[in-house]
Amino acid sequence: MELTVKDIQAWLNDYTKLIEENKDELSLLDTPIGDGDHGNNMARGVGAYQEAFAKQLPATISDTFKTLSMAMISKVGGASGPLYGTAFMNMTKTTKGMETIDSIESLTEIVKQGLAGIQMRGKAEPGDKTMVDVWSAVVTALENNQLNEEKIMAAKEATKDLVAKKGRASYLGERAIGHIDPGAASSALLFACLLNYL
Repeated sequence: MELTVKDIQAWLNDYTKLIEENKDELSLLDTPIGDGDHGNNMARGVGAYQEAFAKQLPATISDTFKTLSMAMISKVGGASGPLYGTAFMNMTKTTKGMETIDSIESLTEIVKQGLAGIQMRGKAEPGDKTMVDVWSAVVTALENNQLNEEKIMAAKEATKDLVAKKGRASYLGERAIGHIDPGAASSALLFACLLNYL
């Protein structure tokens, strides 16, 4: 396995397209348990990434992640901007000086550091009905070299039956049961796109 800077950039381009295609659905997921703006927020973030990318033309994996991180932090409202931004900032640090991501072990460590950033900022644990549920499932699957769409989607779907312990949805208590977490849904799209390059 080898991911070049071009692969990483193609992955994030695919993610931009998927967010734009699914933004209404992501906002619909967010309506009963949040502010109803997750899709529009994420679309604004990936749009800002594309603009910054065109200006800066990042030449390394690390700089590419940094461009996405800064776009998310500066343009995305609510909790998702800082959470995605911190994840990708940690991934920026982890990939410093890397020409390519040349093993599953290396990729696992990068995603693990992204997850650590989300948990540091959001204080969520697996099972709290947040994007952490998808990121932690992805780390586990990568550790076992078993990452596939089924596992990613199962982690997203599993948030439906959880009581939210973090974020806006946590105010709803039991009423949040039956709804997929929107951050888990946008994270599932991120990793589903990555599969095309592994």
